[in-house]
Amino acid sequence: MRIHVNDPLDKVAMERLKKSGHTVTDVHLEKDELIKEMSDIDVLVVRSATKVTADVIEAGKRLKIIARAGTGLDNVDVEKAKEKGIKVLNTPGANGISVAELAIGLMIACARHIAKGTLDLKSGEWTKKQLKGHELYKRTVGIIGFGNIGKEVAKRLLAFDMNVLAYDPFIKETDLNVKLVDLDTIFKESDFITIHVPKTPETTHLINKEAFELMKDGVIIVNAARGGVVDEEALYNALVSGKVYAAGLDVFEVEPPNDELRKKLLELPNIVATPHIGASTKEAQLRVGQIIVDKILNEIEKI
Repeated sequence: MRIHVNDPLDKVAMERLKKSGHTVTDVHLEKDELIKEMSDIDVLVVRSATKVTADVIEAGKRLKIIARAGTGLDNVDVEKAKEKGIKVLNTPGANGISVAELAIGLMIACARHIAKGTLDLKSGEWTKKQLKGHELYKRTVGIIGFGNIGKEVAKRLLAFDMNVLAYDPFIKETDLNVKLVDLDTIFKESDFITIHVPKTPETTHLINKEAFELMKDGVIIVNAARGGVVDEEALYNALVSGKVYAAGLDVFEVEPPNDELRKKLLELPNIVATPHIGASTKEAQLRVGQIIVDKILNEIEKI
């Protein structure tokens, strides 16, 4: 079988694939080139960069497996794959700790002006008196999405002695010291809100103008989940008005965020941003790579 890895995998995982006895190719192909190659590919391996759209899948005459090395499947047309009888694999939870740690890092950076303080010092300014921030201690945090990543966030924020609320329509109980509430309660009672849901038609612009209006003045927002869950124009207005104290973003509705709205958003002093690096740790990439290779080889054995 030909296994084509279109987005980079961990080196150890790649070595395992190459020793599996199958033909393995790993040159990244842009969409048009990929479509031309699809007729010769049995297993397509991607991360978040490659969009496995319906036309890519249609071109895969021999395609049997789509393997997404990561959690979300919003870059894979799962319905088209199902229609064609193609198995879709992913690695839920494998990068959960890395994403959780980044989300908390963004939360602290927003509350304590870490990015602005760094930039001020590098430009020769001593802004000690201007950068009074907030503690996380005893504050209320609302977690939207209480799956693998949301739970890892909760475990760590409980150690900060925070009051943790969580909303997830699919979770009815938890062993953690977390109060499960409805979405409006998250908006109304939280000092910090961190988002950990996939992008679906139901979650697109879940955090919108109406949601911001329900929130406390001075709330801090963190999105290390998926771009598009937050309406970024509404976020911009809330940041400018002071309704939102600060926002930490690892993801954007447009990536790279180089259109007019995103550029304007990134110019604000109360934004802390990173370039979609939630899962970009050596540990997460090793786990993701090893798990997806295990799943691919196990699935091939069934064919």
